[in-house]
Amino acid sequence: MQQSMASCSRRISHLFGLAAALVALLSLVLACEASGSTVPRNGAGFVRTQGPRFALNGSPFLFNGFNSYWLMHVAADPSQRYKVSEVLRDASAAGLSVCRTWAFGDGGDRALQISPGSYDERVFQALDFVISEANKHGIRLILSFVNNYNDFGGRGQYAQWARNAGAHVNSDDDFYTHPTIKGYYKDHIRRVVTRFNTITRISYRDDPTIMAWELMNEPRCQADYSGRTVNEWTQEMASFVKSLDRKHLLEIGMEGFYGDTMPEKKQFNPGYQVGTDFIRSNLLRDVDFATIHAYPDQWLSGKDDKAQLVFMQRWVSSHWEDSRTILKKPLVIAEFGKSSRDPGYSLSARDDYMSNVYRITYGFARSGGTMSGSLIWQLMAQGMDSYDDGYAVVLGRNPSTTAIMSRQAHAMSALSHLLAGADDPTATPAVRLTQD
Repeated sequence: MQQSMASCSRRISHLFGLAAALVALLSLVLACEASGSTVPRNGAGFVRTQGPRFALNGSPFLFNGFNSYWLMHVAADPSQRYKVSEVLRDASAAGLSVCRTWAFGDGGDRALQISPGSYDERVFQALDFVISEANKHGIRLILSFVNNYNDFGGRGQYAQWARNAGAHVNSDDDFYTHPTIKGYYKDHIRRVVTRFNTITRISYRDDPTIMAWELMNEPRCQADYSGRTVNEWTQEMASFVKSLDRKHLLEIGMEGFYGDTMPEKKQFNPGYQVGTDFIRSNLLRDVDFATIHAYPDQWLSGKDDKAQLVFMQRWVSSHWEDSRTILKKPLVIAEFGKSSRDPGYSLSARDDYMSNVYRITYGFARSGGTMSGSLIWQLMAQGMDSYDDGYAVVLGRNPSTTAIMSRQAHAMSALSHLLAGADDPTATPAVRLTQD
């Protein structure tokens, strides 16, 4: 009898606890509504790392995703924002859950940063819209701070700004070392990370819709092929980002080229170096996960499809092994694709290539460890031919490609659940990860 009463007492206490939690949740929702802010659909929590994996609310997080670099630039024209909504809606319907896009536009048309420290609020509100729409459709964002190339300004624009201010600048590679340029770049990081979203009413650094920050799209340095210059810059800037925001993940934006840390690894490069060191820089404490890009159709343009696929397999395999045994951090194929401008291109050839990359990605992810997802370059809406660099995928126009991407998205999601079951000692055998 005493045990029964004690049991009832515990149950009543448990019910009171649940009721209190529900009241607290309702209060949060009402408070957000009263302030005009948005309760993030993504927002049960931030994507974290747990050892060599991504985790969301303590469970493994694997994904299939995409690049759409143009989102803010197009959204700066309110009459064109439907294209942003269309792509995010269609991607979400296909199961894609991560998007990488630019949080920069330095000088030029629809510039976010007109000059050092001077911003166009209209364009910043376009980025607010992108983040709000991504949240609405359950898509997480990787936001890049600057471009290596001159498109949308990039390192070259920062170097020119410094020259205009009277600084002595030898080349665009001074971006990594010149105090004036580094100051401009840090100011931009601070302005983006601390931005208060005018639509969601949430500061960027507090918004779980953002999965990660990226230091630069494809950093390269001709002045120092060893990778040391870019590595020192990465260490300084990664630490700076983390001083502003420790909630979000950070990655560099590297393509995966090997440098001097492990010279024997240079055999996997496509015949040249670009001034980065994949191993050394991704070992830095403030870098949360590693990325690679893969364009064998450009890097091995004289080779046939079979040779390019063999390179792709070796390229991914080598970096997966590095991330698993040396870095012990998640790995993402952050860019890959096949251009319609390639000799002998056909839709079926592109679909076959994508299927093979997805097969490789899934295989390494299922083998355990670090492989976490891939991001196709790139999704676009209908009527965006002027933005097409040859790699555009329009989901509404290419049902075969959409089906391939959707299957991969659902396979990676299902694998997340299998891995969660394998990690859970209370899970039933039916949901535990089986060993091949």
